[in-house]
Formats: sequence, C-alpha cells, structure tokens
Amino acid sequence: MLVQITFGSLLTLGSFLIAALAWWGLETVLRRLHSWAIRPPHGPKLMSILIIALIWTLGIMTASVWLWAEAFYLLEIFVTFEASVYFSLVAFTTLGFGDVLLPQDWRLLGGMAAANGLLMFGLMAAILVETLRDTRQRQRGT
Repeated sequence: MLVQITFGSLLTLGSFLIAALAWWGLETVLRRLHSWAIRPPHGPKLMSILIIALIWTLGIMTASVWLWAEAFYLLEIFVTFEASVYFSLVAFTTLGFGDVLLPQDWRLLGGMAAANGLLMFGLMAAILVETLRDTRQRQRGT
C-alpha cells in the first residue's frame, strides 16, 4: 500500500510539474502576443488567444495522461501500451468504465489517477479563465 501511495504521489507531482512548466510556456507566448492582442479588433483576437490556451491545456492534459500510462506500462500492469493509455485516460477523466481494471496489488493507483485528473481539470479551468480575464483586461486598458 505504501509503495502505491508513494508512486502515485510522485506521478501526481510529476503531472503538476508538467502543468507548471507548460503554464510558464503559455505565459511566455501570451506575453509575446500582448501588443498584437490589445489592438482592435478585440473579438477575433480574444478568440485566437482562447484557442491557443485551449490547445495548450489539451496538451498539458495529454502529457499528464501519457505520464500515468507510461508508468502503468513500465510497471507491466498492462500488457499493451494502448491498454495503459486507455486505463489512464478513463481514470484521469473519472469515467471509470470498469472494463479494464488494475490488478489488486496496484488498484490504489486508479483512485490516485482519478484524483490527479480531477485536480488537473480544475487547474486547467483556472488557467483558461485567467488567460481570458487577463487578455480582456489588457484589451480594455485596465
């Protein structure tokens, strides 16, 4: 049990590190687009910033799911990498279909992956809201 909790905690921290580094990268991109984004017309530019942020957050989520999938595969929990990715995605999104299960020795990781996914979805929503809020404020000059 302790091994699972430790391993799951390390994967969760790794996922958060990926998100933090990616957020830093997004900030850099948005800073470079600042002078373009604040000039009229604002609507299309705000939509462009939103699309960039959405694709960026999708990349963050994908990287996190793949991190968990790689761990499942390296631990030989699943025979194929596809099964590892599938389980990771189902757990991360908290769908929990139940058609692919972890062995009893590793089942705590499923809950930890789900908790990681839940936290990541909240973080990604916050990133999108902050990106739009910041862009809109800059466009208004406030």
